[in-house]
Amino acid sequence: MKQETYDVGDEKIHIPIPENYGDCIKLIKSDYFRHCGRRAGLLTIWLGSITRTSMRFCIYMRLCQHKGWLFPITRWRMHAMKKYGLFIKAGTRIGYGFNIHHCCGIVINRKAVIGNNVDMFQFTTIGSHSERAAIIGNNVYIGPNTAIVEQVKIGSGTTIGAGSVVVKDIPANCTAAGNPARCISEKTHPELIKHPYPFAQEFRPQ
Repeated sequence: MKQETYDVGDEKIHIPIPENYGDCIKLIKSDYFRHCGRRAGLLTIWLGSITRTSMRFCIYMRLCQHKGWLFPITRWRMHAMKKYGLFIKAGTRIGYGFNIHHCCGIVINRKAVIGNNVDMFQFTTIGSHSERAAIIGNNVYIGPNTAIVEQVKIGSGTTIGAGSVVVKDIPANCTAAGNPARCISEKTHPELIKHPYPFAQEFRPQ
């Protein structure tokens, strides 16, 4: 699997880019691990997605990241998920272990970069009027009703409180909240990232 590297403040994050359906399956399994806290085969994941909307969306989204023979079908299924208010383009850069909570009302600009082990809640918007959107680090918790505007950078290990409007960079390992959002505490909350996927072992030097 290829990877792209992005700067988030003083840190670099690595984002996987699938080159085939085997890579897509690896990403699907990482998302399932975040959702359920255990590893599983494809049949178990598929059966679980029947009642778990967020996992079903992640399956279609990950398969859409490779433009193979399944692409027309999975793209059509992603469009069907818009009835839940999910507007996430297939080409959006999203790392291992993406976890959507309360699967409704999420809009992400296609130029955004989402790190590994990111939690995202309902009614979150990551937007931009330009072709440069936010870059979000690893192990970030984004509470409900959050708006992240333009090309801000959110450092790894950060918690964004519910109802925040992020219009400037947020450093790593802090808690931020408010409108506009600012760092209100240097205390971190790693316990909020349930079942973190061990993504570091997946990356190899390029």
